[in-house]
Amino acid sequence: MNRFAKIGILSLSVIIFGYAGLGHVLGKTGDEKTYRSLTVYGEVLQKIQQDYVDEPNMRMVTAGSLHGLLEALDPQSSYLTPREYTEYKQKISNSGTAETGMTLSKRFGYIVVVSVVPNSPAQKAGLHGGDILDSVAGFTTRDMSVGQATNLLSGQPGTTVRVAIIRHVGVDPQPVDLVREKLAPQKILSEKIDPDILALRLPSLDRGRADEVHDRILQAEKQGIRKVVLDVRDCGRGEISEAIAMARLFLTSGTVSTLAGQTVSRQSFAADSAKVIWRNPVSVLINASTSGAAEVLASAIADNRRGDIVGERTFGLASEQKLIPLEDGAAIILTVANYYKADGKSILDEGVTPTEIVTAQSAGEDSDVGDDDTTGVSNSREVPPEPRPLSPDDPVLRKAIELLKAPAKKAA
Repeated sequence: MNRFAKIGILSLSVIIFGYAGLGHVLGKTGDEKTYRSLTVYGEVLQKIQQDYVDEPNMRMVTAGSLHGLLEALDPQSSYLTPREYTEYKQKISNSGTAETGMTLSKRFGYIVVVSVVPNSPAQKAGLHGGDILDSVAGFTTRDMSVGQATNLLSGQPGTTVRVAIIRHVGVDPQPVDLVREKLAPQKILSEKIDPDILALRLPSLDRGRADEVHDRILQAEKQGIRKVVLDVRDCGRGEISEAIAMARLFLTSGTVSTLAGQTVSRQSFAADSAKVIWRNPVSVLINASTSGAAEVLASAIADNRRGDIVGERTFGLASEQKLIPLEDGAAIILTVANYYKADGKSILDEGVTPTEIVTAQSAGEDSDVGDDDTTGVSNSREVPPEPRPLSPDDPVLRKAIELLKAPAKKAA
């Protein structure tokens, strides 16, 4: 480390100590813990520089500490270095940027695949919800945030990025090459699976999805449909506003969801009887790869006792992030608000629990995304699944049909 770098680190430490001390003396804040933390951070930096076995790269030390700081908050908050943030801005401003089609989070200390988009590069290469990424583009994900992983996985169409997948404990990670693509818009798959039952598979809740479901249900009702199944298994993308709009098609009263954060004004999204188009029975199918907007929809139906929720507990990713640029050219992606269920519980913390549990094993699937034990890396499915058929042979769907046909089921 050169003389000027050392002076810079020492100066930073002095500033931290001075700021903490001055703030405490002047009483500009009542939060003494904040200043105590700053003091400790400055002291640790000094000790690392002075006493570490080798002369440390303080830029890497500082960046690493900031990564850890953000990751300690929640899986979706991320720190981007100045170089990473520059690359991030270039990619999001380029309409031609391609991706691999994965929704990501962090579990077990690694980046984990929550779900994959149908017919995406990830799905074609055999990835699925529950896979753990040991590395992305040659970098271990133990030192990587979700924002960094997403940044590395996007790029020019036709280019390749290599990931390494952990599926079994004690087995070496499996390398997989993904060819980035511009993803085609996802389409709703609908099927009349019984004389009066319509099933709608929603691969995403993108803008306009609520209007599309609105039109399909009204058309189906004219054709004698009296019961509806909404399948949001593996649905990990979409806008919360679409989930709220879709829930209002079914709820005559109650709370759809609530958004709240330290700096975000509390917003409660209520049902609107004027927007209801379906008062007949409805069921929702969920699994461990259901996340985000789809969780808001499922929780609204469940907590307002509007219909059965069948399947497995969802992942838990319904929150809002804010991109905050920093003075040195870096940036943080910070979770600023969480979505809460009608019962007041955070979706991010608890996910959505089905009213009727049908496990992955009973459905003939191996999905361990929602498990909290490291044994969850084990997954026997080695080939990409075809899009799940809307068929009564599907145990989860079969259970939903059974519940819809039960004598006690009446229109809302």
